[in-house]
Amino acid sequence: MNLYGRDFLKLLDYSTEEIKYLLSLSKAFKEKKKKKESHAYLKEKNVALIFEKDSTRTRCAFEVSAMDLGMGVTYLGPTGSQMGKKESIKDTARVLSRMYDGIEYRGFGQDIVEELADNASVPVWNGLTNEFHPTQMLADLLTMEENFGYLKGLHFVYLGDARNNVGNSLMVACAKMGIHFTCCAPSALFPNEELVKQCQEIALQNGATITLTEKVEEGVKDADVLYTDVWVSMGEAAEIWEKRIQELRPYQINQTVMDLAKDNAIFLHCLPSFHNIKTKIGKEMFDKFGIEEMEVTDTVFESNQSKVMDQAENRLHTIKAVMYATLKEEQK
Repeated sequence: MNLYGRDFLKLLDYSTEEIKYLLSLSKAFKEKKKKKESHAYLKEKNVALIFEKDSTRTRCAFEVSAMDLGMGVTYLGPTGSQMGKKESIKDTARVLSRMYDGIEYRGFGQDIVEELADNASVPVWNGLTNEFHPTQMLADLLTMEENFGYLKGLHFVYLGDARNNVGNSLMVACAKMGIHFTCCAPSALFPNEELVKQCQEIALQNGATITLTEKVEEGVKDADVLYTDVWVSMGEAAEIWEKRIQELRPYQINQTVMDLAKDNAIFLHCLPSFHNIKTKIGKEMFDKFGIEEMEVTDTVFESNQSKVMDQAENRLHTIKAVMYATLKEEQK
């Protein structure tokens, strides 16, 4: 399969077979990393990483992946570029294309990364936008496949605010891979109706279902995977914490909820997570509202069912696969 020169902006742009190929490539790279086998297949290439929003996993995964593949890396942080300030997105894309072989963008609207891609002459990769988070999805799919040995037919449940980039992307990923997707949340926090309909059509083609429910017991029963995210997303106003805590406290993943799922169910979270008060925000929420754990309890987060650290590591291998697949003309 040849993905050379392709952008990676959202999973809706990729077929089920193409996603399977990227997962297969990820496994191969993970094995090489484990065996400490050199795989610097992209020597003399360089990539630019544009981060309008800070990151731990995405930045580290892109940087280490690029270096493992033999590439040079330039990081442009929130104040490291003139894009959108003194220089247009179009001009930035054209300038960087003259200097780099690929461009990563992590920031705000999906329209920004789409405009970058429209005007760049090199592959553009989405490291996160307000609407989609496709590199995270590959890591999630790889983690599930490692645990169960298959994807098609799994029962996946997302609890919490499903209108954000992670909720949107998980629904798309499940539909593409034939995974039954359940959103368990207050109806006001269900995903966008248009995207739900689109995913239902895709899911039908792949033998899967899309279910929206407000009832935790009904949604979680016999689940293979339980997934959640922080209750207030990056960039949202701090003032909405109180409202969101009230709305989503019934959807916290705790041991009682885990026990409703299958015995071998796993817990996933894209991180960072507020499972204790050892963060600045966690401490603030405890001081204000007296709550020590938010979207997931510390017991579940630290349990054997929790695969969040495998999931975080898999960001490296899947991002490496995306860069290699889109930059290597003759693929090994």
